[in-house]
Amino acid sequence: MNWLLSTSAIVLAILIISIALYLITARRYQSSDSVANSYDEWTQDGILEFYWGEHIHLGHYGSPPQSKDFLVAKSDFVHEMVRWGGLNKLPRGTTVLDVGCGIGGSSRILAADYDFDVTGVTISPQQVRRATELTPPGVSAKFLVDDAMALSFPDASFDVVWSIEAGPHMPDKAVFAKELMRVLKPGGILVVADWNQRDDRQKPLNFWEKPVMRQLLDQWSHPAFSSIEGFSELLEATGFVEGKVITADWTQETLPSWFDTIWQGIVKPQGWMRFGVSGFIKSVREVPTILLMRLAFGTGLCRFGMFRAVRANSVSKSADVSMETAQV
Repeated sequence: MNWLLSTSAIVLAILIISIALYLITARRYQSSDSVANSYDEWTQDGILEFYWGEHIHLGHYGSPPQSKDFLVAKSDFVHEMVRWGGLNKLPRGTTVLDVGCGIGGSSRILAADYDFDVTGVTISPQQVRRATELTPPGVSAKFLVDDAMALSFPDASFDVVWSIEAGPHMPDKAVFAKELMRVLKPGGILVVADWNQRDDRQKPLNFWEKPVMRQLLDQWSHPAFSSIEGFSELLEATGFVEGKVITADWTQETLPSWFDTIWQGIVKPQGWMRFGVSGFIKSVREVPTILLMRLAFGTGLCRFGMFRAVRANSVSKSADVSMETAQV
């Protein structure tokens, strides 16, 4: 009983500390530099990699969700996304651009397990450095610093464009959509996984959802979330899409990730010890945001969107007009 009371007191103290830190140290989106700096810091100190492994994205727990190792769920997500997008049917040597590649976890799976020729891009120089370090010889994956809002590649450069959870950092979703489609070859496949909010054109945010959404944006340097419906419209409005964008909602499949994220800190206290007081404070500070994310995705305020589009052979002449009228 005394042990239980002591544990409860420790958990309560950590929660109070985390909320205090959370409230006084918001990291609002200012520019692409603020995003790059945040990822540089997380990559340099190694805390995020220690707890999240090589994949800085949510895991896939099956449908219906089942108990699964946190890191296994993350690698499973990549394979599920490959199958959902139909990429497992593509030949060896397929060229892939991984937009927002992080430290290269997905890129390495695509290269090593599917024999794709992968180029990963991120706005963070430290992520490029670490991704390169983690990539063994013989794995066809290379990494570059590049801006997803103005990709440095020529039109029609890749067979596949792939992106996981990069969209919320993009200040102009229409430009992001156009860049993703622009660098695809005709007949090429775009596969995107992203955090989205509910389409507020259909059901506006209510009195409690507005402040929650504001915190989700401010705490992790997000200028805005798009909706699944809105981003689909923006992709189609580029004029590059053949037919319609295919979408899916993987909220339930990914939902256990949020509590698992917190659980990693409890079952791996050696991480706190390794990174000292500053690492402990930095980790604990994220707990309220993670809990708010779980609340948002669990109540329907946020949704985990999947997008698949095929690049058309010709560009629609109405694309520019459509881009101006489409809404996020």
